[in-house]
Amino acid sequence: MKKTISALVSVFVMLTVLAACSSGTDSNNGNAGNSSDATATSEASATPAAEGGDSAITGEVVYLTNRTDMIDKEYVDYEKRFEAKYPDVDLKFEAITDYDKTLKIRMASGEFPDVVLLPTIPNNELPDYFAPLDDIKFSGDIYFKELKAHEGSMYGVSSGGSSVGIVYNKKAFEKAGITDIPKTYEEFLAAAQKLKDAGIVPLASNFKDKWPLDAWLYDVPTLVGAASDHQNKRAESDAPYTMDNAYGKSWSILRELNEKGFLEKDINSTNWEQSKKDVATGKFGMYLLGNWVINQIVENGAASEDIGFFPFPVDNSGQAKAPLNPDWFYGVNKDGNVEAAKAFVQWMIEESGFEEFAGFIPTLKDRQPKLPQLAEFNSFNPTYFEPAPPVDAATQIQNKAQLDQGAALQEFVLSKDPQKVLDKINESWAKAKKDLGL
Repeated sequence: MKKTISALVSVFVMLTVLAACSSGTDSNNGNAGNSSDATATSEASATPAAEGGDSAITGEVVYLTNRTDMIDKEYVDYEKRFEAKYPDVDLKFEAITDYDKTLKIRMASGEFPDVVLLPTIPNNELPDYFAPLDDIKFSGDIYFKELKAHEGSMYGVSSGGSSVGIVYNKKAFEKAGITDIPKTYEEFLAAAQKLKDAGIVPLASNFKDKWPLDAWLYDVPTLVGAASDHQNKRAESDAPYTMDNAYGKSWSILRELNEKGFLEKDINSTNWEQSKKDVATGKFGMYLLGNWVINQIVENGAASEDIGFFPFPVDNSGQAKAPLNPDWFYGVNKDGNVEAAKAFVQWMIEESGFEEFAGFIPTLKDRQPKLPQLAEFNSFNPTYFEPAPPVDAATQIQNKAQLDQGAALQEFVLSKDPQKVLDKINESWAKAKKDLGL
């Protein structure tokens, strides 16, 4: 649903806004490790965590995370603090990359850890693998309750919220002689040219890593089309990817930036971890990512006051627009240590401090975001677009077609004939749609 800034004030200030991705803090996706052998427990009654009692919070709990960078660091503190509250629990962390793909493989095997980040499966399949989380008694109302729900039950709790825009190094802008923040696409291209002329890589794309391109798959099309339900509407068409719709126009922007030399010199050998250092030092000028990346840039050497955040101008209207997104959703394996796993999810939301560490908007509506760059972002009075609840048919078609949108975007950007790329995608989409009888 479209939100104006007046509505946003109540969201961001009075209620505690949501704004957020990951792709979120993605170090997404990778190799499978050992699955949890935690004891299965009954879901018949409300969790002790929900009721305030700790008697059933026992046993081993394994959290499968995408945050490889937090292993042997912040997670060590999390383990100590959680086990201090629940001394009969043995909390373990397992980190992987290529998260979505690897988790699906492990789910198919019938064994996966107690707490995971929900994969991209239709909502109607969530009950097959995950326990409902409605009985967790959070201290206040939470955002995005309906996005991972089925038949009235909630199966996922968002780890945080964010908005996607341009994260930039102020010193790089100063070196390039950029005195005004771009408010139109033409101004954005002009700023990128100034950065390039100053010997600064204008935009870090992390093209090779692929997952950072999610903004071009989900968020930029929302801004271009002024609607957040474009992924759902694909189910209504045999040819949802065209040059003149939100996808073709969005992907063409990235293609143009590459052709103008505004991305990394060799986009096929980019490196996510190194790019954070390069933005921090001003070697790279900008990211198109969620506000969650800001703290990671600061951790890599930048002063917080030297990093800014503004809405990405996808057109020349001068009207700022931005998505309002959840990040990954926590889910609980219904065959795992359910009671202790729910206690951990509640603890992550209410006590861990992860949302501040990650630069998220808190999931709890009554908590204020602490990231200073969000104040700058909102000074542009953007129109916000909230996410639309997913339509299972679109996800089913995508999975049936084995459509990797990130890989398709990569091919589109590098192809001499991008129309052929879209034709190939649409052919697979139409066949999958027909095979499913949709």
